[in-house]
Amino acid sequence: MRLLDLYLCRTILNQVLLVMSVLAGIFMFVTFVDQISYLGTGRYGLRDAMWFVLLSTPRIIYEVFPMAVLLGAILGLSLLALGSELIVMRSSGISISQITVAALKLGVVLAVLALVIGEFVAPRSETMAQRVRAVALESSIERKGNSGLWMRDKNMYVNIGEVLPDLTLQDVRIFEFDGADQLRLLLSADIGRPHERSIDDDRLKKPAASVRDECDQDAGEHWHLQQVQQTTIDEQGRVDPDPDPDLRACWYTPVTPQMMSIFLVQPEQLSIGQLRHYIGHLAANSQDTRHFELAYWSKLVLPLSMGVMLILAIPFVFGNLRAGGMGRNLFIGIMIGMVFFAANKVLGYIVLVYNLPPIAGATLPTVVFLMAAVWLYRQIE
Repeated sequence: MRLLDLYLCRTILNQVLLVMSVLAGIFMFVTFVDQISYLGTGRYGLRDAMWFVLLSTPRIIYEVFPMAVLLGAILGLSLLALGSELIVMRSSGISISQITVAALKLGVVLAVLALVIGEFVAPRSETMAQRVRAVALESSIERKGNSGLWMRDKNMYVNIGEVLPDLTLQDVRIFEFDGADQLRLLLSADIGRPHERSIDDDRLKKPAASVRDECDQDAGEHWHLQQVQQTTIDEQGRVDPDPDPDLRACWYTPVTPQMMSIFLVQPEQLSIGQLRHYIGHLAANSQDTRHFELAYWSKLVLPLSMGVMLILAIPFVFGNLRAGGMGRNLFIGIMIGMVFFAANKVLGYIVLVYNLPPIAGATLPTVVFLMAAVWLYRQIE
């Protein structure tokens, strides 16, 4: 039985890898076509687009894993059916349940592989892909490791610790220099908000040349800085800290919220553990966590989805065992795979738009397909 398990697993695995290559190639091409619209923006060129697609490949592989497992299992078992090998197995006393268990053993291995890609490979490569594109699209802003975003704004250097999902800036630090490159002002703000959501305040002050005491809505793009601490340094080097705990400021800059949105943390960049931690971080900052919760539950459910796809493949092959029916089985498999992939995406958007529990959008397609797989499986036993 061990040899039979190895033979079944090897046959299915070869087809899974083949299907994975085809699907990954298709989605990589679609991603590349999508990046063409960015060519010529900033320093974003063809080489950057190709790097972005290459670095996005682990994420693409991770997302199409269930579909590849379904189609690979159908192809592998259909090949065995065409060669009458499944008929010989059944005639030798091998039950469908035993064949299913053998296929599920491969499913466990593939699930572990998917978890490794989703936890360690895809988050890092996706972060690098987003960084390559962001830096190329907006050359004046650069991410330096764990120190946040750095940019030069006229005679100032600005450091931004984090861009939250609603485009709120956290931990903003501004270093202003004079014409002799001498540091004249240090400003730190816990929060920075785009002017569209800001509230006029009589306590707004003027700590720097491009940070004004009154916010003119028509003067250009600006950010309201709150919980500000300011320190000025005169020509003699004397330090004058501002003791006002309620100081606010208005930072005028050509950097728009749209530019900042490029540097948002994406769920694909985070592992399961990082997602759980980041959801808590967003909740503590009164941010919408549903998008990240959806990604969190989707990652947890993905190994189960692969097992469901393997079980679902068996009824279609054994239901037409003698005739083989590879073309029919493959067509049905493609349709099921597309429906499953689309259902995951569509339900994800639905739960976000209608404020439904994210766990429902992540688990409902898998649960429905599991029920269908169990029902079909019972028809052939």
